[in-house]
Amino acid sequence: MATLDPKELYNLKALQGVSLVAVEGLLERCEVRTLDKGELLIKLGQPNRLMSMILSGRLSVHLEWPDGEPVAVLEAGETVGELSVMDASPASAYVVAAEPSRLLAIDEKAFWQLVDASHDFAINLLLMLAQRLRANNSTVSTNIKLSREYKKNAMIDGLTGLYNRRWLEEALPRFMGRYAKGSRPLAILMVDVDHFKRLNDGHGHPAGDLVLVAVAQALRQNLRPTDLVARYGGEEFVVILPDTDDIGARLAAERLRLEVSKLVLKKADGEALPRVTISLGGARMKPPQSVTELLNAADGCLYESKRHGRNRVTLL
Repeated sequence: MATLDPKELYNLKALQGVSLVAVEGLLERCEVRTLDKGELLIKLGQPNRLMSMILSGRLSVHLEWPDGEPVAVLEAGETVGELSVMDASPASAYVVAAEPSRLLAIDEKAFWQLVDASHDFAINLLLMLAQRLRANNSTVSTNIKLSREYKKNAMIDGLTGLYNRRWLEEALPRFMGRYAKGSRPLAILMVDVDHFKRLNDGHGHPAGDLVLVAVAQALRQNLRPTDLVARYGGEEFVVILPDTDDIGARLAAERLRLEVSKLVLKKADGEALPRVTISLGGARMKPPQSVTELLNAADGCLYESKRHGRNRVTLL
């Protein structure tokens, strides 16, 4: 038999507005449990046939392990475990006493008797579940937004703001598969900043970063909206040219080479930097060519541009 303080009962959200006269007999037959701090109440994946009303203390909810970071904290007056009682499903989380706690344990039989005995109790349960559902939806929405943001950040080069190599390794196979299936032309350009190591060593890393950012902007600003550019690593960039044949690829490459050569760059102290030029190598996709084969073809052409004096375009 439970020894209950009426004030504790009035603080329980599930009993707000409920006539205690109608349910007093049921509640007195329920067990009052005490938990020490850290004691496990509900175990993930295990059956649970009790709804616990928190008379005092606090409980924490954990999704992966009971000593991990809690995803929610339940205060005095709240309930836990009612979903498992209602749908007879295993527990979906660990529930642990965050501090010494006192609970009113409602077993499955008493739970449904309370529902039958009090319309207000049933309404309170529905309201609490609706509030939790809304909170969960908000959490899911927030997590989706965060996930998208993290993924976006993981795909962006921190210095230039361009896509990075990871993005390229995921995107290029999709482009190649799509354009090969539709028999549409697709070309890529490999771009390398000429004598970058010499500039970096002679003028310092901040100057080198300035050059990379300026080249990245020049590439992005002189491509079509459908074209894409990524920083491949170091001073190398890759440009994807959808729906582009050999002639179009050469025109795009020469335009980029010319625009970069026009850059006038100065260090923060006003010192002028040497003229920047780029070498480019390009290749058009030839199905059933693999991603590696296409990149190697463009890289081979880039090597030829550098071998023949730099600041030039070579296409396969």
